[in-house]
Amino acid sequence: MHLKWALDASDSARHAAAMLIYKILRADEWRVLMETGVTNGAPIDVADGYIHFSTATQVSDTASKHFKGERDLFLAVVDADPLGDALKWEPSRGGALFPHLYRPLQLSDLERVRPFSRGQPVEDE
Repeated sequence: MHLKWALDASDSARHAAAMLIYKILRADEWRVLMETGVTNGAPIDVADGYIHFSTATQVSDTASKHFKGERDLFLAVVDADPLGDALKWEPSRGGALFPHLYRPLQLSDLERVRPFSRGQPVEDE
């Protein structure tokens, strides 16, 4: 019984310390991911050869730069740890490190998804 508690406690600690990353999806991109279970991302992701993600502090700037005036957006929340070596942290805007996924994004990678509007905080995730 004590061993079970110890395993549960370590599992809870892992979830509490999970590094969450975020992908803004347009409604049609989200629909394709739901229907097929996999996506290579938006046209910019396909062109660049990886799927662009943001950290919680980067989402607002990403939304302003790449989704200005767009509606019907969704915010996908992904735990970075299970992505393993397919996730690379690379410099982008202003030299900041951004998470880039070098494989298709699978529906099973998502922790959750919610409607998203520019300017909406992600800290509540």
